[in-house]
Amino acid sequence: MRFISPSRGPLSWEEVVADLLDYVTEDPSFSYKIIIGTDSQVREETHFVTAIVVHRVGKGARYFYCRRTYENVRSLKQRIFMEAATSLEIASKLAQSLAERGHLELDVEIHLDIGQNGETKGLIRDIVGMITGSGFDAKIKPYSCGASTVADKYTK
Repeated sequence: MRFISPSRGPLSWEEVVADLLDYVTEDPSFSYKIIIGTDSQVREETHFVTAIVVHRVGKGARYFYCRRTYENVRSLKQRIFMEAATSLEIASKLAQSLAERGHLELDVEIHLDIGQNGETKGLIRDIVGMITGSGFDAKIKPYSCGASTVADKYTK
């Protein structure tokens, strides 16, 4: 799986983790949030984009994204569950990579493209339960910029 950094171009998983940790350690006086979010868009196929955002609280962010394409994933419910599962997969992999490098202080939260308004409100309990039951914090709209802003930008 290849990720793209808007400033550095295509990166391997190891390069993403190294760049993320470089960003965090270059100014340890700030607090950081590690955010994973996935959004999807249906065209001829369904495009899923997952973003990893490193938010230097009060001082900007850096992000990386990857794109996957699937056929026959068209229903809203199926797409939302797949978005959450994809974010969970990447968050678990990232948490493991960070732990292996001794960075247990960095919490990973998952941003979901669901909210109290619109067609997805009936899915909130199930999706948030899936994420929190796996040990991650879950954020929904309007607090889910990782999915609804960053990942959404690259589904178009």
